[in-house]
Formats: sequence, structure tokens, C-alpha cells
Amino acid sequence: MKNYVIGLDYGTDSVRAVLIDTENGQELASNVSHYKRWKNKQYCDASINQFRQHPLDHIEGLETTIQNVVKESKVDPSLVKGICIDTTGSSPVPVTKDGTPLALTKGFEENPNAMMVLWKDHTSINEANEINELAVSWGGEDVTKYVGGIYSSEWFWAKILHIARQDEAVRNAAHTWMEHCDLMTYLLIEDKDLKTFKRSRCAAGHKAMWHADWNGLPPVEFLEKLHPYLAQLRGNLYDETYTSDLVAGKLSKEWAERLGLSTETVVAVGTFDAHSGAVGAKIEENTLVRVMGTSTCDILVGSYDEVGTKTVRGICGQVDGSVIPGFIGLEAGQSAFGDLLAWYKELLMWPTEHLLGTSSVLNEAQKEQLREEFSDKLIVELTKEAEKIPVSESLPIALDWINGRRTPDANQELKSAISNLSLGTKAPHVFKALVNAICFGAKKIVDRFEEEGVKIDSVIGIGGVARKSPFIMQTLANVLNKPIKVAASDQTPALGAAIYAAVAAGIYPNVIEASQKIGSDFDGEYFPQTDKVEAYHKLLLGYEQLSAFADPNLKISQHELSL
Repeated sequence: MKNYVIGLDYGTDSVRAVLIDTENGQELASNVSHYKRWKNKQYCDASINQFRQHPLDHIEGLETTIQNVVKESKVDPSLVKGICIDTTGSSPVPVTKDGTPLALTKGFEENPNAMMVLWKDHTSINEANEINELAVSWGGEDVTKYVGGIYSSEWFWAKILHIARQDEAVRNAAHTWMEHCDLMTYLLIEDKDLKTFKRSRCAAGHKAMWHADWNGLPPVEFLEKLHPYLAQLRGNLYDETYTSDLVAGKLSKEWAERLGLSTETVVAVGTFDAHSGAVGAKIEENTLVRVMGTSTCDILVGSYDEVGTKTVRGICGQVDGSVIPGFIGLEAGQSAFGDLLAWYKELLMWPTEHLLGTSSVLNEAQKEQLREEFSDKLIVELTKEAEKIPVSESLPIALDWINGRRTPDANQELKSAISNLSLGTKAPHVFKALVNAICFGAKKIVDRFEEEGVKIDSVIGIGGVARKSPFIMQTLANVLNKPIKVAASDQTPALGAAIYAAVAAGIYPNVIEASQKIGSDFDGEYFPQTDKVEAYHKLLLGYEQLSAFADPNLKISQHELSL
């Protein structure tokens, strides 16, 4: 008898569901829902790096996408055995004592501080700095050592501390906080006991400093030095965490009816999108999976013998079982990847957006057609021209830190920069420099892992950039001097979530076997071009020199100086 599972993937702009045949990995149906309030830029203020999302966007999207894939696939609902949810992270949400998102309660419906604090929200830079200073001075163990030794403003405790100080009403009303992946999982299941609910090991370990060495979350004594609320909050959070191959609960009667499914459908423990994406791409030991979209997450798994208790500096955490149970999951990434190119596109579109409207030459329909044509063709034409430009030291040099630096060595206060401009510099030259910058940022992540003794044998690219931009992927292969395979699936994180669901439902015995059986195939591979590898090494030195200028704390290694 056939069995099916659903993977639900929450991205920055939309949520997508896939319904998968567990026998062969065939995608029988998929559906995407864009967040209406987010699209209208509600609750956000880019000028202060505030990015919030209303839980209703997520709840409505969940209901719409799952309903649609069940109807479209025409499968017997009783044969849908499991669901798993992956989300962005760290994206915490304040909730009441019964687990209701605070933004769904009276008085908080329009309060941005009661919303989900999206991963890219950087309003808590000061709080992150404070956590880092305290971690090495409070007299106890450094609780940041398993998250690279630097706590980021993108993460759980910094965000909560910021809002606790800024908004007394939210602080008093929020009984606890949940990562987005935990909240959506909790909403679906029948058992609504927050104390026994199975929280995500992935989210807790990589973003909330959970570790077995100090019996879970950071000690109360550490947290109370930051704010009494955090010490109080710790008692309302959790002690144990769980991997995503396990069952969080069964689908509640209410949600089974809303989705057209059965109460026998199990819901797996939640996870983060990059981690499920790595599983969907058939990650193996010493394989780097790069999830490339607006930002990147770089995922590795290592054996206990290879990683053990050795700590890797400046990454986003090393967590037992966060990707594949039985292995240490390691995470790094760039705060901006596609976002850097999107910023440049928006910059170049300014005359079209702001001056075209005042033109008396064209009618309104023609103006709109021209806007759409420019928007559709701009990156395509820039890419064509950039590919013709020789790789030489006369190119501009840019930094990829337009949204701060995630890894190596998180610092969200850093800004992007560009040098080596001249009167001969044209728009395609700058575009090529920005593409080089995001690839050089990726190279620094690979270098850090290898400097710390973590071996990388192969690279896999997934996500929109990997699928849609041969120019970027070829540049990346040249900069890394490694071949890069591209996953064939357009929905690799959702597929990975479905793989976790298949294991939680008992259809497969473990994640490795399920991933190899129903994970994504590959539909392309990029190889380094030997005539360009050395030229990129020389440009990389320019990137390093500009990096050291922009970040005085950064030292150029002897390896980098020798390039």
C-alpha cells in the first residue's frame, strides 16, 4: 500500500507544501502561499533593521497550502502518514500560557513586538554584544563556545532581551517564547502541554545555546545577569530537546478537519529550513550543503570521532543530531547572498521607479510595461555583460556584508564596502564585483572549517540561486576551487522535511536511509576552470585587504597573505 508524507517549508516571503510518495520520492503536488501582511511591509522598518511577521500569515499559509496539495494529489487522506515543518531561524514568537501567539490576543494585534521576530531582524545588536561580553566574564563556563564563540543578534536570547527591555506590556504578557518551527508544530498537535512539548534540538542548540554540557539552556545565574525576565523565562521554556526524526504528536481533530487529513497523521518535531534542505540534498559526512537564497546557510555533518568536543570558531553552532541523528551538525552562513544582488537591482531601478512616472511621453500602460520589462531583464543583461569581463585585478572589489557578517565570526554591525572604482567602471563591473564578493564570503567559510580541522570533500548547492544562475555557480566553483553539484529539486527544504516525516511515521528506520531513497537527484555540476582559479585567488587577497580595512579586528592570515 502506498504511503505519503507532507513537508512544509516556511521561507522569508512564503510557505510551500509538498506531498511526497515515500516509495520513490515523487512529488505528487506542491503549493505556495505568499504572506499577505509581509508583502505589504507591515510591522517592518528597514531603516532600523526591524523585520517582524504576523502569525496569521503563517497560519493562513499552512491551511491553504496543505489543503491544496491534498486536493491536487487526490490521494486517500488516511494514507498521509506524517507532516514535518521547517522554518527560518532564529525566528522566536512570544506566546501565552496556553501557547497562543501573543499577536492573536486582545491588545497586541498590531504590536510589532508581539509578532514573530524574523531571522534577519537586527534590532538586538547591543544585546548580542552584551551577551558576548558576559559569556567570558561572568565566572562560569562560556556558554557561547558551541555556537562559534560569538552570539549573534539574529538569535533567540538577544532578540528576547531586546524586546523585554523595549516593551513592558509584551514582557508581562509573554508567558514563554517559541521558535517558529516549534510554534507551528505545537499548533497542529492534539496534546497542548507546553512543558512536555518536544522542542527542536536544531533550534535550541544552534540559536539558544542549549547543550548537554550545562544540562540544557544557559544557567539561570547567567541569564539573570542580563535581565531578571530571562531568568524567569528559563523556567517556562524546556530542559530536553528532540531530533526531527521523532514524533511531536498526532494531528489534532480540529486541524485534521481543517486540512482534510486524519487524526492518525503524525507530526514530527520541527526543524530549520537549511537543515532539512541538507537532508533533502542527501547530505553525507564531509559534504558541505550550501542553501543559497536571500542569505545562505552552510551545513555539514561530522562524526563524533572527527568533531567530538572540539569547538569550531566563528560558526553558527555544532549540535548533536541537529541534521542527522548520530552525527554532529555544523552550521555557518552569510547574512546576505541574493539580497546583495537584489539591493543592487533596486538601486539601478530607482530612475525607472521614480522618474518614469513623471514622463509625459508614455501613457500609464506603457510606463507599467516598461517597468516590468526593465525589472525582468536587468539582472539577465548584467549577467551577460559581466561574463564577458576578464577576471583581472583591475576589477572593483566589494564586501558581501550588506546585512552584516554571519560567519565566520558574527558581527552584524559591519557594513558593505567597495573599492578600486574608476571612470571606466560600469554597472556590469560592479555587478561582477558583487558576485565575486558573495563567492569570496563563501570561500572564507570553507577556509574556516578546513583551518579548524573539518574536512570538506564535496559541495552541493540548493535553492533559487543554485538553480537559476549558472554565472554565480561557475564563479563559486572557481573561487572555492571545488566542484559543486546542484540539487534537482526546486523544493529541497520541503523535501527534507518530508523525509523527517517519513522516519517519524515509521516508514523508514533512519534519516540516512530515507534521504538516500527519496532525497533529491542532481541535475548539474560545475567544475573549477583551471585558467581562472589563480586569478580569483589574487582577487581574493584584495577582498581580504578590504575586509581588514572595514573590520579593524580582522587579521589577515599568513595563508591569505601568501595568495
